[in-house]
Amino acid sequence: MVAIYGYSKDQIFDAVKAMYTAVATRPEDPYHFPVGRAACRMLGYPDDLLQALPQDAVASFAGVGFPFRADVIRKGDVVLDVGSGSGTDALTAGRLVGPKGKVFALDMTSAMRDKLRATVTRLHLANVEVLEGTAEHIPLPDQSVDVITSNGVLNLVPDKRRAIAEMFRVLKSGGHIQLADIVITRPVTPDCRGDPALWAECVVGATIDEDYLAMFHDAGFLDIKVLRDFDYFAQSPSEETKSVASRFGARAVEITMRRGANAPHRLVQFAHRADPRRLVRAIERRGLWGMAALVLALIACYGTLAVVSVLPLVGLSLTIDEGLWTATIILFTGAVVVAVAAGRRKHTSFTPLILAIMGAGFVGYALLGPYDRLIELIGFALIAGATFLDLRLRNAARMDPHAAAADA
Repeated sequence: MVAIYGYSKDQIFDAVKAMYTAVATRPEDPYHFPVGRAACRMLGYPDDLLQALPQDAVASFAGVGFPFRADVIRKGDVVLDVGSGSGTDALTAGRLVGPKGKVFALDMTSAMRDKLRATVTRLHLANVEVLEGTAEHIPLPDQSVDVITSNGVLNLVPDKRRAIAEMFRVLKSGGHIQLADIVITRPVTPDCRGDPALWAECVVGATIDEDYLAMFHDAGFLDIKVLRDFDYFAQSPSEETKSVASRFGARAVEITMRRGANAPHRLVQFAHRADPRRLVRAIERRGLWGMAALVLALIACYGTLAVVSVLPLVGLSLTIDEGLWTATIILFTGAVVVAVAAGRRKHTSFTPLILAIMGAGFVGYALLGPYDRLIELIGFALIAGATFLDLRLRNAARMDPHAAAADA
């Protein structure tokens, strides 16, 4: 993934680094998410665990859950903490693996790495090593760790599939992942997802919960279990963040899973991603039924004509039942009208529906009356305009109902 709706990955990372540099250097400042010891307690970290950790590390804690609920780390394990921050989880893992174990603390923010290195040096912790890197590029050999832990990181990563593939690569066969992260139940609009500043808000980079779990399954992870699902943003001191989180159904999850023996072949992974059931659910969540019906209408109309024109060139012929062909096109254009009419319940504007009805009328007239290619094209242009306007107003209504009404 090179860019996200006009913004480069570097811009996304720079915004995230700026946010967490501030948390590392000024943890006492107000933030839109809970930080420090109070955040740890709110998320379920036991008091005895927190008392055993240095205050500096806990002060800059910015996780979203308690991944250790999975209870998968054992004495002597090699653990990778992806997005270790100031080290609350890395140091906790260090205590669990003991002196014969090893913890690699990976983070891309230099201020967080410096803070954790200072703690490791001061406490003479030989079993914790701080690494520079990102979830998309983990500087460790294949199958070199027993457990991966992560807390509130993947929602900040632009290319999540690459990050998950990297986790699979460095984890030993049968090794475990424990993580806490942010997921959403309603898709984020493109304008929000392309804003680097909003990525640091922990919501717009998040993935639909079902898709999030599916990415791990596609990569070859097994026994994926959601241990806890809760409203993390209810504790946010920012009313704006609470509002944004509510619009997208954002919440925190704690998950555990284990690595399978081998990653599925790329064709198998593609087949999983191309599952029609996933496509239908994605269309439903994003309100794209009108767009899907428009595409089918165009394929039925011009795709059929293209096939009929090309086949004679290879010595084949195809006879079309014109009545059935016409009925199919009209059926799909009618489906567009129905889908756009359903959108009016979201944004209350009649404009897309009027355009869709006019467009369907033009197409029907061109097909059932004296055929006129120009009238047909005008009809499809009106239907396309209706579906795009309906989608735009749906997205605006999701973000701000008043803005949707104004746009209409």
